[in-house]
Amino acid sequence: MIRLSKDGSKRRQLFGSLRWQLLSRSLLILAVLLVLIGLFQYVFMRQFTYQNKAESLRNQAMSIPPETWRQAGVPVPNKGYRGGWKAGRGWSQDGGTPPVVFMPGVSIAFIDKNGSYSVLSEWKSAGAAPRLSDEEYNSLLQSNPAPRREGLGYQVVRNAEGEEQIVVLHPIQISGMVKGIVQISAGTGPMKDELERQLLIFIVLAVFALLAGLLTFLPVLKRTLHPLSNMVHAVENVNAGNLDERFNTIQGQQEIDRLAISFNRMLERLRASFEAEKEAKEQMRQFVADASHELRTPLTSIHGFLEVLLRGASQQPEQLEKALHSMYGESERLNHLVRDLLLLAKLDRTPDIALTEGALDKLIQDMEPQLRLLAGSRHVEFELSDHVMCRFDTDKMKQVILNLFYNAVQHTEPESGIITLALTRTSDTVQLTVKDNGIGIDDKHISYVFDRFYRKDYSRTRKNGGAGLGLSISKSIVESHGGIIHVESEAGKGAAFMIMLPLSPN
Repeated sequence: MIRLSKDGSKRRQLFGSLRWQLLSRSLLILAVLLVLIGLFQYVFMRQFTYQNKAESLRNQAMSIPPETWRQAGVPVPNKGYRGGWKAGRGWSQDGGTPPVVFMPGVSIAFIDKNGSYSVLSEWKSAGAAPRLSDEEYNSLLQSNPAPRREGLGYQVVRNAEGEEQIVVLHPIQISGMVKGIVQISAGTGPMKDELERQLLIFIVLAVFALLAGLLTFLPVLKRTLHPLSNMVHAVENVNAGNLDERFNTIQGQQEIDRLAISFNRMLERLRASFEAEKEAKEQMRQFVADASHELRTPLTSIHGFLEVLLRGASQQPEQLEKALHSMYGESERLNHLVRDLLLLAKLDRTPDIALTEGALDKLIQDMEPQLRLLAGSRHVEFELSDHVMCRFDTDKMKQVILNLFYNAVQHTEPESGIITLALTRTSDTVQLTVKDNGIGIDDKHISYVFDRFYRKDYSRTRKNGGAGLGLSISKSIVESHGGIIHVESEAGKGAAFMIMLPLSPN
């Protein structure tokens, strides 16, 4: 049973293959065409053969000398009798003997003007002369003048013995009047034999043509479908997990080449998607780990203070107040962290940005007192161009400026720190720069500063309560405005965060 199942599977694979289907259908079309050609050839050859035979019989009838019909009672011109016609004696008038007419391969009969039917001669191979209906004879006898030669056709009938014969009627016309009809008939057997012989030859040639087509189509199809077979092999490799597989785009077949180009582009997108998914999963894993760590730290602190209070510290006012202040600070940090995480999730999903036309320089001027208060003793400089118009969300842009300014405050010294906030306008963008003279960023850290929970100086940001989400939030907000943000820095020489927003159209 297993062996039969395998054999059946192999047969299905063979008969279901594109090569077999193309070969079988091509041969089927060729066979149908050959059959149609054979049928048309047989019909046309039969018509042509019978027409030629009828023409030959008619010519034989016309070749009979006029003197022959004297014995049939048909008046014919007498070249020895001047000035008129001389009636011959016929067996139908006075019992004379019929004329003797011999022609090889045909049977001859005569029908006089009264409709009397007489057989003049019969040839054995031609069969007995058939007799048509009186209506057919009378219609021709009564047609004066007689129909033209090209208007006369032929008939295929069967005689008394059931033999099929071709019959030609030739009217004998004298002085424009039909005086009788000569009927010449011949058997169709030799013609049929010839037609069958021709048909047999055609069948043999058709079979050889099909065999030749089979032998020719196999290598041609194999060569033609070779590029497709290569693609199938490549797709199987891709299906096995090899996304580095690529199709040859120059195989000599335009359709296959275009398909290969499309497949290669699709594979590039698939590979990019898989890489992006892999990176996203890794980022998500790291994000969950970092978020868990950030959330655990304040919770651990609060839990520790609660344990201390439960062990009796709540009875000591100083320790109680200190613990409450610490727990309040940790809860504030926890609340801030959760708020930032929710904001990031919202920005990632569907950013709720309400862009309105406004002057960005006016917004920064309104924030100046808040920024100077946040900077403390640090020196703050504002370099703002006037009437810098663009489309922005006021609340979100304030948050970006505060995040960047607070980041500069964290990484500069209180006494010697200098923070510059500049706003300029170019031909097609608005550029906002927040620059400081702090500790700067090493080259190895620059590409990660916008990653979530990334902190270049862990101890500094922990001390100031940062969780490493401010720059990530700023980047998401700027990109939702259609802008870009990047950083330029050198270790020990400060950092400059630059935002470029589209210029508002006039």
